[in-house]
Amino acid sequence: MSSFGSARTDGDSWDLASSVGATATMVAASRALASREPDPLLDDRFAEPLVRAVGHPFFVRMLDGQIPLDSDEMPLTLQQRREQIAARTRFFDDFLTVATSGGIRQAVILAAGLDARAYRLPWSAGTVVYEVDQPEVIAFKSDALARIGAEPTAERRTVGIDLRDDWPKVLRDSGFDVTAPTAWIAEGLLPYLPPQAQDRLLDNITALSAPGSKLATENITDMAVFTDERARAMRSAWRKHGLDIDVAELVWQGERQPAGQHLAAAGWAVTAHPTEQLYADYGFTLPDNELLRQFRHAITYISAERS
Repeated sequence: MSSFGSARTDGDSWDLASSVGATATMVAASRALASREPDPLLDDRFAEPLVRAVGHPFFVRMLDGQIPLDSDEMPLTLQQRREQIAARTRFFDDFLTVATSGGIRQAVILAAGLDARAYRLPWSAGTVVYEVDQPEVIAFKSDALARIGAEPTAERRTVGIDLRDDWPKVLRDSGFDVTAPTAWIAEGLLPYLPPQAQDRLLDNITALSAPGSKLATENITDMAVFTDERARAMRSAWRKHGLDIDVAELVWQGERQPAGQHLAAAGWAVTAHPTEQLYADYGFTLPDNELLRQFRHAITYISAERS
């Protein structure tokens, strides 16, 4: 049985088929499924080849239709999964597209994982996109995309470093301009950081952000959503099909200040994007689903601008 691994520890490591790294593969698999719609809101043509390159049996079977995603035991139906990932992905896609079309010429994708935005978004001319993640993850994705002939649509600069280390220095050494405004995204990252590390990440972003910089991320108000009864039921459903997933062991518990509050205190102008509004913006109706109701209250999306 494939496993995500045991509980987190300081200094732990992973690849794209284990622990936190495998969550990036799960997100990419969901993006691949959403991109198969007849008239897809999301078009990530690189997601499927990246997932197949990772080769994790569960996710390959998921793409091949061999996992019963519409069975009653699954927390989300296939369509609900497609809509959820499409709305989330498009929020960050549109954030970056609007920011760079408005004049920002450098973007930073933190914990880039299997994110292919540097290859698929219509970047404005002259934009530099920095991807920050562990060196092995960056190298794997770069090689996998090169093998299928993919070419970045912006100037792509990779920054191979663990976010627990001095990534601001390595980012600056890669040519990052601290005097120019930046568009930052931290998608699906904050739950996997200890509370103090989340604050430190946001403080580092603030210190690196010139006036006019923008940031998009999640705003977490209740970490219990990852450990309650519904989360345990989700693990049970996946285990029946060969994936031992325990999100409670991958996230860091403990009281944390929501990112929106921390950023506002640091001088950012923060805008909340409720889940219902996000769904409506992209032509969906938030379904009456227990898991989605829980996440709607515990995790929302925010954008912020440093002025």
